[in-house]
Amino acid sequence: MLAMDFSWLKMRIAEEQGRRDREAGALKQLPRALEELHRHLAACVESYTTAFGPETAEAQFQGLKIRITVREESEGKWQQRARIEIAAVPTLPGFRIERGEEPLLIEVGVLQGEKLFYKDQDQFLTLEELTRRILDRALFPKLSE
Repeated sequence: MLAMDFSWLKMRIAEEQGRRDREAGALKQLPRALEELHRHLAACVESYTTAFGPETAEAQFQGLKIRITVREESEGKWQQRARIEIAAVPTLPGFRIERGEEPLLIEVGVLQGEKLFYKDQDQFLTLEELTRRILDRALFPKLSE
């Protein structure tokens, strides 16, 4: 058998090992990332319900999914106005956010010190930006962005 030590091959193997290590780290942190996102979304929903009433919205966390329901009163009954579902997607790794329009795919990764990052395509997002992208249209459909 002929063994060749091509520098390009060594470099690509090292790159692939690094990519696999980063992906494994992100997969391991995905449940924690979803829990962190839920805490922040729940705090936003709590602020909203404090302002507009406890029936207006709720956030539920079950397994690897977050569900947010927004309601409004119509003719004396509370009707669902918007529903958001956020699910962990291990193959991304990240979240798939369904808000009634085209789904939003958010990649989750891990930085030094186990700090999480969130990315929408090529744009890094803070948790504030991420929560706004998720909730703004559902909570405030009649306000312009």
